[in-house]
Amino acid sequence: MNTAQSPKAQRQPSNKSVLLEFLGSMNLAISILVVLAIASIIGTVLQQNQPYNDYIIKFGPFWHEFFSSIGLYDVYSAIWFLVLLGFLVLSTSVCIYRNTPAMLRDMRQFRLHAKAKSLKSMKHTSVWQVESEQVTTTDFIQKAKLYLGQFGFQLRDEVFDNHHTLVAKKGSVNRIGYILTHVGIVVICVGGLIDGNLSLKMKEWAGDIKIETRDIIAKEVPAISRLKPDDSLSFRGSITLPEGSSSNFVFLNVRDGYLIQELPFAIKLKDFRVEHYESGQPKSFESDLVIHDDERDKFETTISVNYPLIYRGYAIYQASFGDGGTQMNLAVRPFFTKSLDNGQVQRTELKAEVNKKTTINTSEGKYILEFDDFKKFNIFPNKDKTINKKYTNYGASIIFKARDESGQAREFVNYMSPVKLEGRYFYLSGMRETLGDDFKYLHIPMDANATMDRFFRFHAILNDDARLLQMAQTAVGAAVSDMDRNNRQMQQQVAEAMVRLVGLFRRGGYVAIDGDIQEKVPQEKQQAIAEAYMGVLQTALENMYLLVLREEGIDVSKGISDADSVFFEDAVSALAGLGFYGTPFYLQLVDFEHREASGLQIARAPGKNIVYFGCLLLIIGIFMMFYIAQQRFWLMVVKAEGDSKMELIFAGSTNRNEFGFNKRYSKFAGQLKTLLLGDTK
Repeated sequence: MNTAQSPKAQRQPSNKSVLLEFLGSMNLAISILVVLAIASIIGTVLQQNQPYNDYIIKFGPFWHEFFSSIGLYDVYSAIWFLVLLGFLVLSTSVCIYRNTPAMLRDMRQFRLHAKAKSLKSMKHTSVWQVESEQVTTTDFIQKAKLYLGQFGFQLRDEVFDNHHTLVAKKGSVNRIGYILTHVGIVVICVGGLIDGNLSLKMKEWAGDIKIETRDIIAKEVPAISRLKPDDSLSFRGSITLPEGSSSNFVFLNVRDGYLIQELPFAIKLKDFRVEHYESGQPKSFESDLVIHDDERDKFETTISVNYPLIYRGYAIYQASFGDGGTQMNLAVRPFFTKSLDNGQVQRTELKAEVNKKTTINTSEGKYILEFDDFKKFNIFPNKDKTINKKYTNYGASIIFKARDESGQAREFVNYMSPVKLEGRYFYLSGMRETLGDDFKYLHIPMDANATMDRFFRFHAILNDDARLLQMAQTAVGAAVSDMDRNNRQMQQQVAEAMVRLVGLFRRGGYVAIDGDIQEKVPQEKQQAIAEAYMGVLQTALENMYLLVLREEGIDVSKGISDADSVFFEDAVSALAGLGFYGTPFYLQLVDFEHREASGLQIARAPGKNIVYFGCLLLIIGIFMMFYIAQQRFWLMVVKAEGDSKMELIFAGSTNRNEFGFNKRYSKFAGQLKTLLLGDTK
């Protein structure tokens, strides 16, 4: 028995063909595209390349570490994203390599060798019988050529042994659309790889560069953390330029640190302008720039949002704005201090600058003041019904952190001008312990001279224990009965208790008094003691306030005015809230010299034009694939030997818009039947 196998059965696929089939498979390409699409969505929704502290606040330490480890903070430059992009290029290229030759051959083919049986089995086909000895197959073909040629079809015909076949085709460039679509994907991915900072990662792995994580000034950044203009094929960095300053570098945010990217030219900010809506939102902002380039002449230009400057392949965008180092004159008003002999309250003058630090000495040790921002305008919805305005301007404010000797910091926002609330004016100071908290506001009432001096004189008396004891003794002596006037020991105890009560209040407000009662008084007596304490405290505070008014030269013998009475209530409320304030001083903005800064983003993206070209190819390819239908029509004239009868087979096929093609085929079939068979009757 012959056991030999056929050559086809013996042929086994080679390792090369198996690999090409895998790389060019649609399943692999779709899987990669899905992952890249998900990653792109994440990169769009999650703001990229922000300081790591922002991500820690937003996600917490655990998820921050997890997201950081998989590169979600810089998705488009993550190594896995670039590797997947490379695989997509490889897979699509293999697909083009495998399918393009066949498609080009198919475009050139007319399929003249189609069999009658195949044509009859098509969805769109018609068969006509002709009985004529006077008409040849060539006559039918020539008439069909004239008819179909007027519709722009390419025509080919060929004579075979027992039949004559005509093929009309149109829309073969549809196949070019498939090729252009895949080539466009490859070109786009190549552009993405060029702009993916792969070279930067290679240099980091090789140890040629090192990410700087220290908070130091630019000139102190070492050379290993600096990139020359030609070191990076592509990058996107930022720089904040104060008015009048210049820079020839930008900062590149890289994970938890940064690199300095040097530029082949210097940028100077000549002037910055910003306009606001009534709501306080920025309406427009623009920068006047001066470009200094050793290779070219100096020139000036203006950039604004959506109108960048393209210079030597670098795109300079107007991205943001901020403070450029506003000079401020401040007054440090200490809490928990006595008034001076002349009745004035202690205050220290301080000069400061935004984005810089300074140290001050207080009664509770040294504090480091970190001035983060200055705002010339603060626009908020109007809450005062007496003013017919939708928005109101609270005026200038400073934002700073006060860090004590243990390193604990609180953030403050202090407004320069008094703000009108419920018909009265207050100096506002907000405090929060963490960035995620809301500000808690201290409301210091404004006095008749539009200052906060009366409040601080009132507060200073609360801290003068000797003066407070003397006042308490006088008040106790006037309040006790004649029988108890000689009991000096009792008077002293009551006076000292009053001083102690005021001391609790000035340190922690009503909360501190309530805590003391709960700690030292039996529960059944707490309510009664609390009422007694509040009465004593109210008397002490009123006496101290009257003393403040007398020192101002106000005659209080016949009572005080309604305005002074309201001020007293507001001042007591403010004093009760000092316990949460967190610092032994108040920082008052006295004067300032505003200096603005422009936030510029500078990008170099040579792959951008490649991506644009790839997108153009993709659009053209998709248009050709979906809007150009490939159509073929066959007319086969079959004549049997020795028989006068002829059979005409008219068939058609398309790969798009089946509904529209059905109407066209019906039209062609009807008109051709009339044209061809009408002469044979």
